[in-house]
Amino acid sequence: MKAGYKPTEVGEIPDDWDVKTIRSIAEVYGGGTPSTAVTDYWHGLIPWVAAGDVSRANGRYIHDTLDYITDLGLASCPARIMPTGTTIIIARGATVGRIAQLGNAMAFNQTCYCLLPVNEYDRDFLYYAMLFSVGSIRALTYGTTFGTITTNSFDQWKIPVPPTLTEQRAIAAALSDVDALLTALDALIAKKRLIKQGAMQELLTGKIRLEGFSIGWTVKKLGDLAKIVMGQSPSSIYYNISGDGLPLIQGNADISNRGTTVRVFTKHITRRGYTGDILMTVRAPVGEVSRALFDVCLGRGVCGIRYPNDFLYYALIARESSWKNLSKGSTFDAVNSKDVKAFEIEIPEDDTEQIAIAEFLKNMDAEIAALEQRREKTRLLKQGMMQELLTGKTRLIRG
Repeated sequence: MKAGYKPTEVGEIPDDWDVKTIRSIAEVYGGGTPSTAVTDYWHGLIPWVAAGDVSRANGRYIHDTLDYITDLGLASCPARIMPTGTTIIIARGATVGRIAQLGNAMAFNQTCYCLLPVNEYDRDFLYYAMLFSVGSIRALTYGTTFGTITTNSFDQWKIPVPPTLTEQRAIAAALSDVDALLTALDALIAKKRLIKQGAMQELLTGKIRLEGFSIGWTVKKLGDLAKIVMGQSPSSIYYNISGDGLPLIQGNADISNRGTTVRVFTKHITRRGYTGDILMTVRAPVGEVSRALFDVCLGRGVCGIRYPNDFLYYALIARESSWKNLSKGSTFDAVNSKDVKAFEIEIPEDDTEQIAIAEFLKNMDAEIAALEQRREKTRLLKQGMMQELLTGKTRLIRG
C-alpha cells in the first residue's frame, strides 16, 4: 500500500480522509406534486422538476423544466423550492440514479430526491462525489424492474471525503473547469451543425452557388441517376456472430452516426453492398441515409445506391423528411423499388459543381468530427480526473 494511505470499504484513501455516508453529510429532501385537477396550481412561475427533466439535462445543470407551478400549487403539496446548485437524483424508473444540479431555484416532484450538504461540506463536491459513485446507489435500489431509491439508501451509500472544505472546493473547482469546457464544446458543435444545416439547404438547392459555377441545374429521378440495389434478407439459418460471411444490414438497428455497424453476419449473400455505397432505409423508418463503411449484405430494410461522387449522399440526407409523404403500409411505413427509382433530386448538370459542393460539406463534416473527437477526449479526461481526485490518489491540497 502507498505510504500515507489506508484501506477502507470504498477502496484505498489518504490517511486523513474519512468514509462518510451520504446521509451523514447531506440533508435529503423529498418532493411532491400539486393536484392536476386544480388549474390554479399550474402554469405559474416556479420551475417544477420531474424525472424527465433530469434525464433531458444536457450536462451538469438543469436550467428549465417542462412544467411550472404557482405559489398556490407549491403550498398545496410537499413540493419545496431548493436553491441553485442543489444535487438532484432520480429515485425510480428506467433512469434511476441519474444525477444533476439545479441551475436555478426550483421545486421538484416525488420521482426525485434533492440533497444539500450540511455546513462543513461543499455543495459541488457532493454532486461530483455522488456522480462518481452512482454505481453504489444503483446496487442499493429496491424492486425487480427498475429499482427504487429510498431514504434508507442514503444511509448505506458511502463516499470518501477530504478533511477540509478547502480541499473539497479545490477538487470541485478542477472538475467544474472541465465541465465548463465540455459545455463550451457542446455549444460549438451545436453551432457548427446549424451552420452546416443552413449550408446544405442553400447549396443543395442551388439557391447559393459556389464561385466559378454558372451551368444550370436539373431535376432527375433517382433511378436515372444512380444504380439502385434493393435489399433482400437471407434466411436466418445463415446468420452467425463468428464473422463468417458479411455483416448483414437490415435497417437502422445496424447503423450508427450515419455509418454501418456490425451486429450479425450471414454466410448467404443475397444482395451485396460495397464499401462507400450510400445506404437508405426503405422500411420504418423510411429514407434514413448512411454509408457502408465495409462490404455488407443488404437486408430487405435497406437499399444500396451507387453514384460516382458524394453530392448524392448529401442531397439524400437533405431530403430525408420528404419520404414521409411517400411511405405506406398498414403496420409500418415502407417504400418499394418503384418508389425509390421515381424519387426526384435537384442536381447540377456540371459534375465538377457536384464534386465542389460535396467537398465543401465534407470539410464541414470533418470540422465537426474533430470537435466531437476533442469533446470525447475531454470527457475521458474528466473521468480520469474524477478517479484520481475523488479517491485522493492525486491531491490538490493537503488536509
